[in-house]
Amino acid sequence: MGSLGAATSAITDTDRRVIVLALARMVGAIGNSFLIVVLPLYIASGLVDVDALLGTRVGIGSASIAVTEPLLIGVVLSLFGFLNSLSQPWTGRLSDRTGRRKPFVLSGIALLGTASGLYVFASQYWMLVVLRAAQGLGAALTIPAVVALVNEYAASPSERGGNFGVFNTFRLIGFGFGPILAGVIVERGPYDLSTIGLDRSLSGFDASFIAACAGAYLSFALVYLLVADTEESARAAGTDVSIRVRGEDRLLDPVFALGLATVAMGVCIALFATLQNQINVRLDQQPVWFGAQFAAVTITNVILQVPVGRACDRFGRRPFLLAGFVLLVPSTLFQGIVTTPETMLVVRLIQGIAVALVFAPSLALAGDVAREGESGSTLSILTMGFGFGIALGPLTSGILVSYGFVVPFAVGALLGLLGLLMVITQVEETLVTEA
Repeated sequence: MGSLGAATSAITDTDRRVIVLALARMVGAIGNSFLIVVLPLYIASGLVDVDALLGTRVGIGSASIAVTEPLLIGVVLSLFGFLNSLSQPWTGRLSDRTGRRKPFVLSGIALLGTASGLYVFASQYWMLVVLRAAQGLGAALTIPAVVALVNEYAASPSERGGNFGVFNTFRLIGFGFGPILAGVIVERGPYDLSTIGLDRSLSGFDASFIAACAGAYLSFALVYLLVADTEESARAAGTDVSIRVRGEDRLLDPVFALGLATVAMGVCIALFATLQNQINVRLDQQPVWFGAQFAAVTITNVILQVPVGRACDRFGRRPFLLAGFVLLVPSTLFQGIVTTPETMLVVRLIQGIAVALVFAPSLALAGDVAREGESGSTLSILTMGFGFGIALGPLTSGILVSYGFVVPFAVGALLGLLGLLMVITQVEETLVTEA
């Protein structure tokens, strides 16, 4: 209760504008995570015409593969992540050069929400692809500008980690509970609309799309009414902004090195998602166990984001980054070794701790070294890295599991080890603390 009370106090003491951005991001995360659950069910329901695509082959000669329903689902889900992550450095740089954040946030939210509502009319597979691509671009417009504002709202470096801890907590709550809410809405459909004077019913799928759209526009209203650009970004408008790769006194720029490490972390988290059937058979467990194991990383992060964010403002960024990657390596590898549901849950909880130790401190460190007016492009390296890793992880495990169950997790652990070496050799402490 003491830690919960401390976290609650930390949230209430946070800048109101950061709270608004966090709430807006939470609502947006709920809407996006809706679609992670709903779109696969929608494609499998027969409401989307995919018959002409099934059984055809893509590729050249012996390298071609047959188009299957899981492949079509995977393309739609991964498309969002790849477009989102790969576009972020460009949108972040553009927001820096224009000195404006709020228009990017609002236009991105509007694009996400409008596309969610248009799924109601999507009866062809290509329509899903176009709408999901539009949402990926919408997220790319929103995320760098939002994290730049969170960074710029910090009155001093000693508040930066706490701001990002609060922001990540709300975002993860939305991402964690969105799928549960989506499942309930779809399962309880169709909905009789005669009670509101309409002589028709609304399917569970359409209800979930409309709910995601409404959530996005609620987020739009919060940002429009309560968030403003900062003087810092306005002062630097028009300056030439570039993403630094080489370091001044070492091989890589510390933020770029941390971005590469964040890709590895994203892959490690996302390896688990694709292997539900294999994990349930291997551990002889019911699907409810997989749900708990999958959610363990998110739940742990929700609990720890604010305490870790506040602590890294006090003790520095680097100790938490090192501890996080040290835990990430074995907690990823052991997922391919454990043989009981209980131990898998414990290992996933430990992986959640590892991620929590990296999330807020990495963003705070990037904010520390970002030059005035460059928060968007600098922090977008980390948000892009994480998004790219999350998109790459399921594809990695889907390909490598055919070589043995442990192989995807062993490769993930190796990537985590490389991330740890990046932090050790390329990242220095950025927070100056008093003895």
